[in-house]
Amino acid sequence: MPATPIYRTAIDAAWIDYNGHLRDAYYALILSYATDALMDRLGLDAAYRAATGNTLYTLEMHIHYLREVHHSDQVLVGVHLLASDHKRIHAGFDISCEGNAAVAATAEIMLLHVHQGDTVASAPFAPEIAAAIAALAPMAADAPWLGPGSRRMELRGR
Repeated sequence: MPATPIYRTAIDAAWIDYNGHLRDAYYALILSYATDALMDRLGLDAAYRAATGNTLYTLEMHIHYLREVHHSDQVLVGVHLLASDHKRIHAGFDISCEGNAAVAATAEIMLLHVHQGDTVASAPFAPEIAAAIAALAPMAADAPWLGPGSRRMELRGR
């Protein structure tokens, strides 16, 4: 897998639609779990969230469905840190099936670090989290992200 491996799962039979492949909504579920795994990898785990009241919120997600995923597949998710700043992470995810080099789906996710108190407000990353983000970024930089990137969705005129 060309990205930093972050998550792996089997496909539950209940996730399969009437066409015999993974229902579109479950790609988002898999990506949500992959985001949780990324949070754990960066130190934004349950202990951090409990101690600081800080977490990540998903601001935006773009999914590109490229190939079918079936019930018999084991799904592998890799991540690229496309960009980050003092409170945001722009991540690219590759979803593939074990034993198949072709990418089944890609997604871009914009994540915001927030503090959950009496009100919810964006907050800068703690130094140790910023360091973990900086350490992970070069790992993904060695392999290009395979996603088509964000673009405007439209029907083009004739």
